[in-house]
Amino acid sequence: DHVVVVGDVSNASDLQRLRDDTRDRFEDVALLVNNAGITKGAGPWDDPALWRRQLEVNFFAVVTAQHLFVPGMIEQTLPSAVVNLGSKEGITTPPGNAAYSVSKAGIKVLTEQLSHELRKVTLGRVSAHLLVPGYTWTPMNFPGSDFAPGSKPDEPWTAEQVIELFIERFRNGDFYIICPDNAVTPALDAKRIRWAAEDMVRNRPALSRWHPDYTDEFARWLAE
Repeated sequence: DHVVVVGDVSNASDLQRLRDDTRDRFEDVALLVNNAGITKGAGPWDDPALWRRQLEVNFFAVVTAQHLFVPGMIEQTLPSAVVNLGSKEGITTPPGNAAYSVSKAGIKVLTEQLSHELRKVTLGRVSAHLLVPGYTWTPMNFPGSDFAPGSKPDEPWTAEQVIELFIERFRNGDFYIICPDNAVTPALDAKRIRWAAEDMVRNRPALSRWHPDYTDEFARWLAE
């Protein structure tokens, strides 16, 4: 059985209505998935209004949903989980869409903190997980597509593939669930993540992967 509740995730009243309707109909909450997001870009010195809209939907909606749902999930006896949708852009932070990368970097940190606190408070009865899809054939990535059979490009995964991997990794108890796609392997993801993390450790320039003094070094290291 399922129920559709129409609302705006950036509106706290709509999220509270969702929480109340869910509790009234089903009592307990087994799984909370925070999946809504927008990708409208904003650069470092662009209009703050663009930044606010991005963060309201991608970040603060998740904060509000956790505020509304998680206390009840802690109180109930049914084991449950929170799954927040992150992005590789929130981990390796490529240039070009700073507002989106900031919002998804925030989701990563928020979910890590949530996992730690839930582990202390519930001893694993309520868990948190960070699901990071790769390139996926969805309306967000392919606006205007009719998604007709046979029209999917080769590179992206389908949403069904993402869900299948999520279920497998969720059952294993994994926190970081980072999905590959048909163009990017788990090994390539791992190398990109490591390089980004080592910018600080090695005192390289910010985003050195895209810095002209380091692009060749990155390419050689990637090929090893």
